[in-house]
Amino acid sequence: MNFVEELKWRGMIHDMMPGTEEQLQKEMTSAYLGIDPTADSLHIGHLVGVMMLKHFQRAGHRPIALIGGATGMIGDPSMKSAERNLLDETTLRYNQENIKKQLAKFLDFDADLPNAAKLVNNYDWMKDYSFLNFIRDIGKHITVNYMMAKDSVKKRLGSDSSVGMSFTEFSYQLLQGYDFLYLYQHEGCRLQMGGSDQWGNITTGTEMIRRVEGPEAEAFALVCPLITKADGGKFGKTEAGNVWLDRRYTSPYKFYQFWLNVSDEDALKYIRIFTSLSREEIGTLEKEQIETPHLRPLQKRLAREITTMVHSSEDYEAAVEASNILFGNSTSDVLKKLDEDTLLSVFEGVPQFEISRDELGAGIKAVDVLTEKTAVFSSKGEMRKLVQGGGVSLNKERLAEFDAVINADSFLNNKYLLVQKGRKNYFLLIAK
Repeated sequence: MNFVEELKWRGMIHDMMPGTEEQLQKEMTSAYLGIDPTADSLHIGHLVGVMMLKHFQRAGHRPIALIGGATGMIGDPSMKSAERNLLDETTLRYNQENIKKQLAKFLDFDADLPNAAKLVNNYDWMKDYSFLNFIRDIGKHITVNYMMAKDSVKKRLGSDSSVGMSFTEFSYQLLQGYDFLYLYQHEGCRLQMGGSDQWGNITTGTEMIRRVEGPEAEAFALVCPLITKADGGKFGKTEAGNVWLDRRYTSPYKFYQFWLNVSDEDALKYIRIFTSLSREEIGTLEKEQIETPHLRPLQKRLAREITTMVHSSEDYEAAVEASNILFGNSTSDVLKKLDEDTLLSVFEGVPQFEISRDELGAGIKAVDVLTEKTAVFSSKGEMRKLVQGGGVSLNKERLAEFDAVINADSFLNNKYLLVQKGRKNYFLLIAK
């Protein structure tokens, strides 16, 4: 597999240095990509870079994921308007371990493979490097004029003179440049990859390698475009914030729903970037999308591929079943299989009512619960009429009599009662 050609048809190359493709065709090459460790989970904004590493390994090359433990303590000024919070080592190490577990779903870290992926942390080679030695050994190779010419620096200095940029952030590109030099010297790394906003920092690294190792030293850069949404909104952001890979922050159901609900235009772009499907498979899906757009084959396959990759096939199946509870003809058995987190995710936007568990006692008529204790129905007459027409269900089981008695046992896990009123109106009762 030709790595550059693969990325080109997937729309994943924004820019690359001359000679990059020739280097990759010449021999197995090591390349690295930096990952910000300021959280204990990756979010889908990281996935473009991770997929670049995945395709790189598929093409027979050796991917290196660099956790920015040292640089994460400083903060990259690229595309930022203010300095970020600095983290301590304990937090950074904890974040690193969690991130590695997520990366292992995309990359093969098997030590027996010649192109096994490797995880490194720049804190390991920076922690004992004294400031005096660093500015003597490294700082002298890159001029201030060169650093000032970078867009990330010019934008910060030109945007608002009252904010400016601290020396700490100004030095960031020196540190990232040294990362490339260190990996060039110790891991034989010849290529750095990243987002297009990293071009300035990456080329500082290639320049540093040439100045330290000599003009014959070969080092290359390749960056992908920053991912956007067709409507101009920020990719990966929802009303609840980032879409995370960790189920503690974004449930598999919500994760699945995010991809299922992207626009047709975005699905066409994302299925190339975020899956390993072949050009032929994607071409077939595109044809199906044109012929049957209402079936949304692109979105469904995208959601399936990426939910399975990030979580599991079981989580994907559960997400599909959970979706059918709201939008399909699922049964009470499916509802009962849902774990509490998924249940709450599915019905997050549904009107919810609390009812006292004590009031349920030995039993209470459904009509009293749904008209007096809660406002599911505005009157008993309205409820009676709909029940007689077969239009009311409790936990996906049709309510035969409007005055049937329910108790705590009627609730899922003795806590939740899903009321369906008509075909599309849902209410969630929570016993407390």
